[in-house]
Amino acid sequence: MKPTLIVMVKQPRAGRVKTRLGRDMGMTAAAWWFRHQVAGLLRRIRDPRWTILLAVAPDTAVHSGDWPRDVPRVAQGHGDLGARMKRALRAAPPGPVCLIGGDVPGVTRQVIAQAFEALKGQDAVFGPAEDGGFWLVGVRNARAVPERLFHGARWSTECALLDTVASIPGARIDYATTLNDVDTVADLRPRP
Repeated sequence: MKPTLIVMVKQPRAGRVKTRLGRDMGMTAAAWWFRHQVAGLLRRIRDPRWTILLAVAPDTAVHSGDWPRDVPRVAQGHGDLGARMKRALRAAPPGPVCLIGGDVPGVTRQVIAQAFEALKGQDAVFGPAEDGGFWLVGVRNARAVPERLFHGARWSTECALLDTVASIPGARIDYATTLNDVDTVADLRPRP
């Protein structure tokens, strides 16, 4: 079974995407940054070893011309971040599936390949972020996403990763490379 890589994206419209970044640099500039970040990300992560699927918000943007036409899409649907991620993971074909956000500049084919490799011997894999969240979540089989995955996660806090790991007790878990997403202008600055 060919693994699936899901990229969560929002339609790049000023005031509707990367609003925390927009408070720092302006909403139009933040939407522009996100559009170009995702375009570059999709070019970097294309690989014959996996299939890419976009999970798009809002649902009405699933047919938008903002993203490459040859990349299949599903609507994220309603609910909090956990509900939308779980729905996207379950939308993948049977087999290994990883999900990432579109706002992580450090993602490469190599780190995605390492995450899929980890799923050969583990139930789940997470890509930690320095802020306590995570940039990647993966499960060994899209048809067996744990029902309680993401239950009780405190989103946008330093506890998001710990809460998510705690939501699947007994699961065999591995961790990918630590990377960071972009929420504010400070996240765009090179780290020492």
